[in-house]
Formats: sequence, structure tokens, C-alpha cells
Amino acid sequence: MSTEAAAANASRWQRFAAASVRAFHAYAGWLVGISWWRFALLSILLLIVAAILQHLPPFSWKTTEVLTIGDAGVRPEPPKPPRLPAQGRDEPIVKIEKHKTGKPGEYGYDIKIDETGVRITPKSPPASAASSAGAASGAASAAADAPSVEIRLPPGATSETVRDAVEEARRSIAEAIEDAKQEAEAARQEAEVARQEARSEAAAAAGQRVRVRTTRFGDFLPELAFLWIIASAVIKITYKRQIQAEAQAAQATETAEAEQLKRQVVEARMAAMQAQVEPHFLFNTLASIDHLIETDPARASTMQKNLIALLRASMPTLRDGDGGPRDLKRELEVIRPYLEILKVRMEDRLRTEIDVPDGLLSAEFPAMMIQTLVENAIKHGLEPKPEGGLLSVRAEVQHGKLAVTVADSGVGFGKAATGGTGVGLANIRERLRLLYGDKAALNVREHNGGGTAVTVTVPYKSIEGPAA
Repeated sequence: MSTEAAAANASRWQRFAAASVRAFHAYAGWLVGISWWRFALLSILLLIVAAILQHLPPFSWKTTEVLTIGDAGVRPEPPKPPRLPAQGRDEPIVKIEKHKTGKPGEYGYDIKIDETGVRITPKSPPASAASSAGAASGAASAAADAPSVEIRLPPGATSETVRDAVEEARRSIAEAIEDAKQEAEAARQEAEVARQEARSEAAAAAGQRVRVRTTRFGDFLPELAFLWIIASAVIKITYKRQIQAEAQAAQATETAEAEQLKRQVVEARMAAMQAQVEPHFLFNTLASIDHLIETDPARASTMQKNLIALLRASMPTLRDGDGGPRDLKRELEVIRPYLEILKVRMEDRLRTEIDVPDGLLSAEFPAMMIQTLVENAIKHGLEPKPEGGLLSVRAEVQHGKLAVTVADSGVGFGKAATGGTGVGLANIRERLRLLYGDKAALNVREHNGGGTAVTVTVPYKSIEGPAA
């Protein structure tokens, strides 16, 4: 086979395989699309059609055959004639046998032939047979009651006449026996003729016979229909599960993409807010440093050092821009210099308190989130209050989760003239949902003695290893 022919065969096979796969998916999709009660109804209809088709052409047809005598096969034998009676055989009809006595009281018979005739009488018991008078009288009574035969001859008959009579009787008996044999032979011949006639009639009847034979090739149709129904049910179940799995996978992919897009939007918002806050804070800090250089060089130097520490701690986050989780230690490295700079600006109006155990410094926490809460607390809580107040940052573990609280003793949530739009808190909630789902929460409440307390709760997990 040439290369072109092999390539053509391969191409045809590929087209056939592709068409088969498309047909399978189309049939499986149709099965999934119909309900189970409709599937059961169609299955019953398929079984009925298969049962009807197996009796119709081309799955079944009839052929007519004309059979001859040789094709008739084994024919039934005609009934045999009845067996002839015993008189029809060579055995004598009349037999004379010696009487055998064996029962008590039977002693045989005496036969006497004389000139008076023929007499057959029972024998009298011998004298020795009776041992007593009672026994003898009983035997004699039995002999007297026994039957006897007497053939009398006419008076004056001689012994020659008796012999002639006996001979005549013998001849009569012989003739009777011969006649019986002839009648038996005639009956046998008639039975044989009847048997031959029965055979002839059977052969004539079987000489030409029409036989109709039915040939079927559709007996497999009901079984094939049943197997098709079983296979269709299996395909309906498995293919539906596959479609559901693919739909769930597609939905999960769409959800993940949507969540990723939302996260990117939130991070862009955070970056925009950060871009707005950082230059404003930086310019104000530089202006404060410039003013303090002339009035209080020592405080200007402290403020400058805190600004350098703040920028050094913030630059990795600003450069990466991922906004993902990092440990509390890096967050506090940003918060401490930031609060020190604000203390220089607000002087005695701002008091700070940071209570974070050393064991929680490695705990995971979203980046820039504490700084956002601190900025909101100062801007909308402490700065509007003339006497200022206290700002505290506290971290603890509650029910296996890390809770970070930023509280102030300012004017209260939403009571300041500089009340915000709530975009910052909304972004924090969205970030928590994207990072932790329903395992994180943001709680805003009124602080004791006035002010506001905001608590962020996230799963407790260390950056260096799994959660304790």
C-alpha cells in the first residue's frame, strides 16, 4: 500500500471517528435533556417495536416445501393385529393329564369301561388312611360327595361297539382341532392383509405433502433493545454527571476570575487611596520639619528620623503593590514612626498605646490595613476633638483567631464634620472577603467613654508556619 493510500485511509478513519464522537455526544445530550418518565415510555415503545419486527421481513420469512415419500422421514407403523388365542397354535385344545393329588381328602378317580358303558368314579380311601373311626367316616363322606361321570351304553352293546365309539370321538376331536387351526390361519391372513392395506394408505398419504417452514433471524431484536436501554440509562446518568461537573468547573473558573478581578479592583482602589494619602502626608511632614528646623532643631531631627523609618518600612509594600498578608511586625514598623510624626504635629493632643505581645509579631495580617484604620481614627476621631485623645492598637487571640483592634477616644463614629464616605471600611471588608472568605470579619462599635473601636478578625496563622 502506497503512502498516499495509507494517508487517505487514515483520514477517512479520523473523519469516521470524529463523526462517531459527535453522534455519541448528540445522543448523550438528548438523553440528558429528556425526563426519566419520557425515557421509560420510549424504552417500552422500543421493546414493543423490537417484538413486532422480529416477526416481519427481512427478519422473518416463510418457505413452502413439497415432501415425497423419501423425504417423509420415519412413518408410524400400523397397529399390529391381536395375538391369536392359544387354540390357534400347535398346542392341543384338549389335554389329558394325570391328576396330582396333594390335598387331604383327594385320592383320584377310577375309570371303568365294560359292556354297560364308561364310568369315572372317585377312589375310596384306603383303610390305613383312617386311624380312627371318626376319621374313616369323614373320608367316606368326602368320597361320596366328590363328582362322578358315567357314560352308559345302550343295552346289548359290545366292547367292539365301545371301541368304535371311542375311535369316533377321537376322530371328531381331531377334526375339530383341524378346523380350529384353519380358522386361526384365516384370521391371521386377514390381519396381515389389513396391515398391508394400512401401510399402503400411509404411504399414499405421505407420497406428496406440503410443509410450511418459518425462518427467523430477528430473535435477537428484543435482547438487543433491552441492552440498548440499559446502555442508554448508564449514559444518561454518567453523562449528566459529567455535564454537571463541567458546568461546576466552568462556574468555579468564572467565579475565580470574577473574584480575581474584584481583588484587582480593590487593590487598585487601595493603591489610589494610598497614592492620595502618602503625598499629602509626606508634604505636610516635610513642611513641619522645615518649620521645626528654625524653631526647634531637636524635634525637627526626631521627626526627620521617624519619616526615614516610615519610608523605609513602607517602600517594600509600595513597590510590590500586592497588598497581600504579611506579619504584624512589619505593620508595626510602619505604624510606630507614623504615630511619632503625628505626635510632633499634634503635640500633647495625641497619646498612643501599642499592646501587641511578642508572640504575635509573626502572625499573618493584611498589609496596610492597620495604617488605614489608624489614619481614619486620627482624621475622623481625634483631630476634630480640640483636646485630642488616646489612640490604642491592641492584638490578641480570640477563639483561635487573631483580633487586631484600633480604638480612639475621639468624637465618635460619623459625628465629626469631616465624616468620611465609608469607602475605606468598605474596601477593607472586600479585601477580607477576597483573602479569607467568611473566615474574617470587620466589626465597628462605640468605644467605652466615647470614640470608636474597629476590630479586624482573621484566621490565626504564623508566616513562619501553620497556626498554633
